[in-house]
Amino acid sequence: MSDTAVAPASTQPPPGKPAPGRRRGWLGLDRDGLMLAVPALIPVVLFSVYPLLRGIYLGFTDAQAGANAQTSFTGLENYRNLLDDSYFWESFRIGLIWAFSVTILQFFASLGLALLLNQRLRLRWLARTLALVPWAMPPVVIGIMWRLVYHPNAGILNDVLLDLRIIDENVDWLSSFSLALPAVIVVGVWAGMPQTTVVLLAGLQSVPKELHEAAAMDGANVWQRFRSVTWPAIKPVVVAMTTLDFIWNFNSFSLVYVLTEGGPGSATRLPLLFAYEEAFRYGNYGYAAALGNAMVIVIAVFVVFYLRQRVREAND
Repeated sequence: MSDTAVAPASTQPPPGKPAPGRRRGWLGLDRDGLMLAVPALIPVVLFSVYPLLRGIYLGFTDAQAGANAQTSFTGLENYRNLLDDSYFWESFRIGLIWAFSVTILQFFASLGLALLLNQRLRLRWLARTLALVPWAMPPVVIGIMWRLVYHPNAGILNDVLLDLRIIDENVDWLSSFSLALPAVIVVGVWAGMPQTTVVLLAGLQSVPKELHEAAAMDGANVWQRFRSVTWPAIKPVVVAMTTLDFIWNFNSFSLVYVLTEGGPGSATRLPLLFAYEEAFRYGNYGYAAALGNAMVIVIAVFVVFYLRQRVREAND
């Protein structure tokens, strides 16, 4: 009789095989786990997937408002009309100006604020708290507050500029065709700064202080330390953050709607405001859905860019 101990058979399943007692259902998914996820998936399908598919379908129809309105499949007619619609292209141009301006200005303003908050200030906790105040305010509240600031007669902005002798008379900022968009952009930058500042501040605090101290000992000035030490460390964060900011800004609606409702004329009519007017002011559901689908395609380009950046960072 041999004294060699016989190793027990392994209870672990081979790779790709389910564990004993685990049941696999459709498409090889874990049936027990799938049953637990079904209650959470139902509202997702009802309130996200179905509206998305319904919107894609309506984009190929002539759906109109009204209980007795008949809906017919019209193929690509809405999209052909969209390409010939000068109002759509005008809203698209304004949307790009708004999104690029807010994203770029918001980044530089937030970077300056994050660099300041990263210093050893005496009341740094208070400064950080005040910097986050806009983040706690809903866009509708921000819009109402800034409408009061911009008010031509009772607004504080005109009072300050008159006292400083920068203007000679009250200015109606939100009713001027040339001033409305810049005024709205300022509000968009102010409203989005807290989130961007927090992300940049987290990136700055991840940079080892020893690198800054070594660069300073080598004689590097502030700009050289930022360019050679800080920027390479936060660059991946900046690329991801600005891409997402652009997507969110291009899809803005509530803030601009409360401030100007897209006016005066078409001065601040962003693409979503244009789609909203077509759907709920003129009742052109099919055309509005086609406009929304076109915006999804534009946004998808930036989403692909963002995902490629994430994959590249993961591979590095």
